[in-house]
Formats: sequence, C-alpha cells, structure tokens
Amino acid sequence: MKKILFILLSFTGISFAQIADEATAISPLLIGEKIPKQNLISVDNQLISTTEIFNKKTILILYRGGWCPYCNAQLMDMQEIESQIIELGYQIVAISPDSPKFLKETTTEDKLNYQLFSDSDGAFSQAIGVAFKREKPKLEKYSEGKNPGFLPVPTVYVLNENAEIEFMYINPNYTKRLKGDLLLAVLKNL
Repeated sequence: MKKILFILLSFTGISFAQIADEATAISPLLIGEKIPKQNLISVDNQLISTTEIFNKKTILILYRGGWCPYCNAQLMDMQEIESQIIELGYQIVAISPDSPKFLKETTTEDKLNYQLFSDSDGAFSQAIGVAFKREKPKLEKYSEGKNPGFLPVPTVYVLNENAEIEFMYINPNYTKRLKGDLLLAVLKNL
C-alpha cells in the first residue's frame, strides 16, 4: 500500500518540502526548474499567487528580513540599479518572512520602488528549497507570530517570463551577497 501511495504522489506532482536543519543543508530549485505556484502576501496584506507575480522576466530576491543589515544593503544595491534592470526588461521582486507591516516599514525606510512580499509562514521558501531552521523566539516579532522557526538562505534567481530559473546565486554565508554590477553583467548575457 505504501508503494502505491508513493507512486500515486509521484504522478500527481505533490512534494513535501521540509525545512533544512542548517543553511548548508538546503536543496534549492536549480537552473531550468520552474518556480512553483504558491501564495504570498503583499505589502497591502493581499493574497497573491506566484503565477500573477512571476508572469514576466523577474529578479527574485529572497532575504532574511528588514532587521538584517546585510539584507538591507542588498536591497539598496538593487534599488540603485533598478532602472537599468527595468531597461533590460526585468522586474524586481523581494520576498522575506517579514509580515506585511514590517515589509511596509522596509519599503518606506529604504525608499524601495520594487515589490516586496511576505512569506511569513515559510511555504514559499520551503517549496523552493531555501528554508532552514532558526530559533523561533527571535523571529516572532517580524512575522507577527506566523514564522514556524525558519529563515531563507539569501538567494537571487533570474526568471524568464515562464517563471523558469535562468540564473541563481545562493550562499549559506548570509554576509556574502550578489553585487549589483555582477547581476547586470549576467542579465546582459542572458
């Protein structure tokens, strides 16, 4: 019976994502794979499907939260080159475990023009394989109690209009981020 159930689940495309024990143990989606359909929450607290968000070429940034100085520096770096990214035909989308309230603070304080979305329950980060376990008490405030005890490994994906991954940068060392000039060079060569 177990074998039949496994085969049935394999054919239906259902997968059960997990939260890795540590940042170096993640299993992210790779180049050529497609971003799965999930729901995220906008800054205005609206539920939006990834199929609506990623229907054009996108720079997808997953970051730890607005409380992280390395994340804020990366978000600002992307803001500085946003016009060049748009000229190349891409949109920028950033996702974190922060609740919409804290996303709004990040947008305002950092003067960001691009879209931020909340993944406070971790479903999206788990689905793309970049979530790892962290102490829940430290994350409670920013997710407003919805974070089950995870952080995403900082990730940058370049997606085509079909939500397929064309380039990726993932580093378990959260202090090491993809620089804007390198991203622009990649985009010009895709």
